[in-house]
Amino acid sequence: MVSLVKSGARPPQTQFDALLLWVLVALLSVGLVMVYSASIATAEASKFTGFNASYYLIRHGIFIALGILAGIAAFQVPLQIWQNLAMPLFVIGTVLLLLVLIPHVGREVNGSRRWLSLFVINLQPSELMKLFAVLYAADYTVRKAHVGHKFLQAFVPMFLVMGVVGALLLLEPDMGALGVITSIAICTLWLGGFNLKVFGLLLFALPTVFVVLVVSSPYRMQRVIGFLDPWSDPYGKGYQLSHALIAFGRGEWLGVGLGASVEKLFYLPEAHTDFLMAVIAEELGLVGVAAVLLLFMFVLIRAFQIGRQAAFLDRNYAALVAQGIGIWIGVQAMINIGVNMGVLPTKGLTLPFLSFGGSGILVNCVAAAVLLRVDYENRKAARGLPI
Repeated sequence: MVSLVKSGARPPQTQFDALLLWVLVALLSVGLVMVYSASIATAEASKFTGFNASYYLIRHGIFIALGILAGIAAFQVPLQIWQNLAMPLFVIGTVLLLLVLIPHVGREVNGSRRWLSLFVINLQPSELMKLFAVLYAADYTVRKAHVGHKFLQAFVPMFLVMGVVGALLLLEPDMGALGVITSIAICTLWLGGFNLKVFGLLLFALPTVFVVLVVSSPYRMQRVIGFLDPWSDPYGKGYQLSHALIAFGRGEWLGVGLGASVEKLFYLPEAHTDFLMAVIAEELGLVGVAAVLLLFMFVLIRAFQIGRQAAFLDRNYAALVAQGIGIWIGVQAMINIGVNMGVLPTKGLTLPFLSFGGSGILVNCVAAAVLLRVDYENRKAARGLPI
């Protein structure tokens, strides 16, 4: 450093956001610990796992390792290549959603057909589609920016495409993924400067569509009823939510202690996936929940800051991709935590970076790598270096 000062040279600048990287590592680490804590009793008592208490821990650790490797590979890909591949990847994602619905091809679990069996693991196309939707929506917005004020040319093509994807997701059914992908598409168009009057109409249209979807499906109606008053049927449609609320209540300020949850002992279904936050609340209390929320808030804020920096550098596609990833992670985390707290109806959405699930962890790591790549290219562009 002394020699640099004497020679008048500038010290080397950091090429990526190290703090963001450590926050992402922290989320993955918390997830690994809590998945083990939430699943140990279930795994130890299950014939499916061979009565191995570490079954889910080992698999989740493997998923994280594969996700990190996939993320390292994704980080090497320039944003220009992601933009060139946006359309083909979106088409591939749509085809995979279609394959899931074919009998004997898609795998059905708990009444939902959302997985493709790859023998070793199950692939969930809707998780891939979230990333593909970010890439495609950003590319579409950049391409249509010059006609953003025209409803027929700017909005209708996107609505038709998302309508096809939405129909396929509803047939699975996967309302949670539909909500996330719809949020990504609408918010990306809005951030891209499209006509604000149309978004005003959407504020009225979307609640109407939601009500129609709920009323037209007895399955969804039962979930909404159970959400409004879980204690009216605590052993039926309100079972999951009532036990999630009990877990939050038991946690109080500091929790009952890591590993000491009672609700994970066969009371709370899907404790290591959809309802992991309830176990965190019970074992780590309000402090633990607040810490997880702060980590997600940091990721969301940094995603929008990175996107803003890219926009200032006239890298519009990169800007929308970064902010789209922020929207995706923020909306999915909000829905999952809202479900766990009884603020939203039950949805089959995992907590990003934390919940058990191979497809989810893998895609989350790739998305994080793309976000870091945007920041990396921003830093090089700001210094006038080739990307």
